[in-house]
Amino acid sequence: MAFFGAYAVLGPNGVLAYGDYKRQLAKREQDYALLDKKREVLRNRVALLDPDHANPDMVDEMVRKELNVTHPDEVIVPLR
Repeated sequence: MAFFGAYAVLGPNGVLAYGDYKRQLAKREQDYALLDKKREVLRNRVALLDPDHANPDMVDEMVRKELNVTHPDEVIVPLR
């Protein structure tokens, strides 16, 4: 009985591991919040590139970036 009692308190799933679980949970929640923000950014970019009504500025930016005809510090200013 003493072994099972000690294991329930000191074991990897015991009472003393509760603080570590809370710390891991807080870190995972922060990671998920960061991923949600990234997902929203990607969702917005996909909406701007919709083939039915694409945003001309976004299309121009991506084409220039993919074809490597822009510098990292370049700012694209629409003329219309």
